[in-house]
Amino acid sequence: MTQTLKAEQLRTVIPAEQIQKRVREMARQISDDYRGRTIHALALLENGFMFMTDLVRAIEVPVICQFIKPKYSTQDDKGPGEILEIFFSHELDIRGQHLLLIEGLVHSGVTAEFLMNDLRLRGAASVKLATLLDRQSARRVQLQPDYFGFLVDEAFLVGYGLGAPEQTNRNLPYLAAAS
Repeated sequence: MTQTLKAEQLRTVIPAEQIQKRVREMARQISDDYRGRTIHALALLENGFMFMTDLVRAIEVPVICQFIKPKYSTQDDKGPGEILEIFFSHELDIRGQHLLLIEGLVHSGVTAEFLMNDLRLRGAASVKLATLLDRQSARRVQLQPDYFGFLVDEAFLVGYGLGAPEQTNRNLPYLAAAS
């Protein structure tokens, strides 16, 4: 059943203008760090697609885009279980390539750490992590994103690509929490 939170149920946490400003700042830093190289940007679906779109448009070095969708086993109400499979939008030879894993939100860090290790084992020249939101208070592994937009503590945010699978509001240009 699809659930929609109405505007009066939402409290803006990060306005659209602030998001766009920070995304441009991150893109400048990434462009400087990757000057003279091509980036293979790998966005984690679903939460990373909108952030990736704005980020890669602002990056000033060549970018190849791809999407990753982890398939999890179900565990309990505390979150996803183990990663069972990783689906790539198409199989890409990443040996010797510079990869930028893009997430909308890094929570526990377990998924990002697993993916980064897997990509290194596949022969990537480098693997870095960019996230719009970093919820360090929920971290279960030692992981620090290379690039992050905002530190957050809210339990659940919607908008700018984020939300639950059966929930609308991903299309909001800002980030909000339930009031």
